[in-house]
Order: sequence, then structure tokens, then C-alpha cells
Amino acid sequence: MGTLFVGAIVVLIVAAIIRSMIKDKKAGKSIQCGVGCEHCGGHCNHNCH
Repeated sequence: MGTLFVGAIVVLIVAAIIRSMIKDKKAGKSIQCGVGCEHCGGHCNHNCH
């Protein structure tokens, strides 16, 4: 029973991280830099310019 509880918590944490990464990507933030494209100078991803 404890294994299922811990497993469920781990799944929820991973899902929250993935959701945050997708949200940041849609907002134009780079996963690598963690800042918006206006700050990266084009080296984070190809969509900065």
C-alpha cells in the first residue's frame, strides 16, 4: 500500500514538472536557459529572433 502511495506522489510530481515545461515552452521561454527569448540573444532556441 505504501508503494502505491509513493508511486502516485512521484507520478504527480513528474506530471507537474512536464506541465510546467510545456507551459514555459508555449510562453516562449527556453527550457535550456530558463528565460524569455528577449534575454537569450538567440542561442537558446531557433525561435528567438
